[in-house]
Amino acid sequence: MNSMKSLQNLVFKAVLSFLFLFVMDLQADRTSPKFDDLKDRFERNEVFSATFIHEFNDTFTGEQQLTEGTIWVGKDRYKIESGNSIMVVDGEISRVYDGTKGRVIISEYEEEDDDFAPSRMLQGVDDSYTVREEPGSEGRTRVHLSTEDPFAMFMNVTIWLNASGVPVRIEAIDQVDNELITYFRNGSFITETEETFRFHPPEGAELIDLRHDS
Repeated sequence: MNSMKSLQNLVFKAVLSFLFLFVMDLQADRTSPKFDDLKDRFERNEVFSATFIHEFNDTFTGEQQLTEGTIWVGKDRYKIESGNSIMVVDGEISRVYDGTKGRVIISEYEEEDDDFAPSRMLQGVDDSYTVREEPGSEGRTRVHLSTEDPFAMFMNVTIWLNASGVPVRIEAIDQVDNELITYFRNGSFITETEETFRFHPPEGAELIDLRHDS
């Protein structure tokens, strides 16, 4: 279980700023057309797919962590491939492949144990954030989200959308002023199919199914 948690923490760092973006789908009275259009795509069960480069900058130690990979993000599911790690969450089951150990860990997906689950991130979000849009160059749009809520996961988030409304970059500042920057390449919205979030264990991988543990 501990190895699964450490692997989850590694890959989550690469996408948590983006997950924060799309789970804020309960906010209503906003005057941000581009942001609303983006959230509507997830409501229509479209899936955002892109390669990414993620920076985590620790303001206290000065340490920087870089992560690269590919993501598929839906309304309540996601898939991450980074290096020799694969993680697929379909809302009910979590499957994590650790290529360094050649094993797949399967477990029931428990939102209360997931620091980045939608239900956890939505706590305190609905009324505390101010959202505004600004036009950028080449038809791009900057969407700024900010809050003074001391319990919010992020204090400030800036999202860059291209002329088609597809995310190309996200910057976020967390509670202790750490900076998270995610760059998306070749991003697009695709129609979800049965294969989109299906997990195929690599050949020869050891399967460890924790769902049968008592």
